[in-house]
Amino acid sequence: MQIEFIRLKNFRTFQDVTLRDIPRFCVLVGANGTGKSTLFSVFAFLKDAMSSNVGAALNKLGGSRGLAEVRSRDQSGPIEIEIKLRTTLADDRRSRLITYELHIGESNGRAVVAREILKYRRGSSGQPWRFLDFSNGTGEAVTNELEDVNDETLLQREQQTLKGPDILAIKGLAQFERFPAVVALGNLIENWHLSDFHISRARPEAEANYADHLSREGENLSLVVEYLYNHHETVFKDILGRLKGRVPGVTKVEAKTTEEGRVLLKFQDGAFEDPFLARFVSDGTIKMLAYLVLLYDPNPHPLLCVEEPENQLYPSLLWDLAEEFRAYAQRGGQVFVTTHSPDFLNAVQLDEVFWLVKQGGYTVVHRAADDEQLAAYMDAGDQMGYLWKQGLFTGANP
Repeated sequence: MQIEFIRLKNFRTFQDVTLRDIPRFCVLVGANGTGKSTLFSVFAFLKDAMSSNVGAALNKLGGSRGLAEVRSRDQSGPIEIEIKLRTTLADDRRSRLITYELHIGESNGRAVVAREILKYRRGSSGQPWRFLDFSNGTGEAVTNELEDVNDETLLQREQQTLKGPDILAIKGLAQFERFPAVVALGNLIENWHLSDFHISRARPEAEANYADHLSREGENLSLVVEYLYNHHETVFKDILGRLKGRVPGVTKVEAKTTEEGRVLLKFQDGAFEDPFLARFVSDGTIKMLAYLVLLYDPNPHPLLCVEEPENQLYPSLLWDLAEEFRAYAQRGGQVFVTTHSPDFLNAVQLDEVFWLVKQGGYTVVHRAADDEQLAAYMDAGDQMGYLWKQGLFTGANP
């Protein structure tokens, strides 16, 4: 599953922006305040809206002002989000491009789903067919999507009314296998991971519990290490081997449960007899372990978003880390990364980079592969980080 296209309108600094030809490994650069984190907040908003409703998700982003705070400054129209993703549906093995469009408006001071559309082509050509179309809590969904229908006029549409106008139709319909496109989109949104890792949250001991995925802030790192050791020994050994190759001296990592029911991380340095507790290990060691745990998850996320992975890591490690992100994407999970590091960018290819600039108070997005000068330099053997540092990304002064 891969997002290939994103269009945003009236979402904070994205007054009217389109990203096309998005690769599996996508790196975003730009000065502070240009909107790199805002793109990730779009993903966070959709995930929160799937678990609650658009009003609660907007309030989480914009506080008590909700829609008014999230909507672009000096704009009055609805917030619009359009995503095109390529995936294989449950009914066959053919790759399909699904388009999901969401418009968020306002009614009586309350955020509502003004329009929600999901469409894709059943055949190899022609216009996409609409399989879901809702406005303000009511609409229709195709009920014979799984059947072999070759004519759009033969689609059977069933009228539906949601509990409220602020609820996403895909939230409810994703529970039913007869809507495979909705299921695919729902699975993507529910399972994508937005990393906001905090080393201070990962150091302390965690209460003994079960955790098979690293959390957003990483406070359950010791629990996931324990889970991998107990249930995925091969994966754990692979992670430890990669950590040894990046952090000199580390020979062993283990999670230990104390008598008080706390799980703590211990690191063994080959030069010393006794292991170190996590609170005495360097920030870079903790962060590299967390990234390896995330990237070698036995059940990987379909979408992974990481902000500024270079923080606390030695510059020479960043090339390898970029390669790890790319390998994760090539195994089937898409990766979005924001960075300010030329060292990280030097490992990135031309078609993997977008850069963001502010013009007239709003964000404009440029695709590096569309810039002839950058393409010529890269063809001549230059590296992306050096080109960015030299100011060749127009408008994006590092």
